Amino acid sequence: QVPLAESGGGSVQAGGSLRLSCTVSGLSYTNSRCMGWFRQAPGKEREGVATIDIDGSTTYTDSVKGRFTISKDVARGTLYLQINSLKSEDTAMYYCAAAGLRQSCPAIGSRDGVYLYWGQGTQVTVSS
Repeated sequence: QVPLAESGGGSVQAGGSLRLSCTVSGLSYTNSRCMGWFRQAPGKEREGVATIDIDGSTTYTDSVKGRFTISKDVARGTLYLQINSLKSEDTAMYYCAAAGLRQSCPAIGSRDGVYLYWGQGTQVTVSS
């Protein structure tokens, strides 16, 4: 059973907003591990988008800074990605991922191997 399940994707016009959710189940969550959002566009490599660490600190890839916000609701066992001011280049499959227990977040774009659990993705399509 995959412990992560994404939702909230869809088709929107440029400039619009979406909130992606990642429900965590059957996995020790709370403040015990790094969580992240990744995306993969057709024909491109997967890239890290945002991470939230055990202490709640967040990091973002440069292309989404100021537009994306990662957050988590520990009580609900849910990870979020608020996406504003969408651009056509944001079109991709978005995945949430969880690192191993007590694993802190690596720098975005490095050591993706620390993420042991992956959801099946939710599609975001932005039309101009």
